[in-house]
Amino acid sequence: MGINDERDVEANMQIGPTDAGMVRLFVESGGVEIPMDFEPEEAEEIAEEMRAAAMAARAMKKR
Repeated sequence: MGINDERDVEANMQIGPTDAGMVRLFVESGGVEIPMDFEPEEAEEIAEEMRAAAMAARAMKKR
């Protein structure tokens, strides 16, 4: 499965701080739970990548 392959899959995602000072991205789908913990600096880098991807996606829609 690649970034451009469409799938009809439902998932729930939660993002928040943990009591250990990490940022947790928690994804649940079909009974599978995937907790991913990041240092705050890593989470900021991911947020920047998300913003850049959103800007690129908007630019593609305008074509």
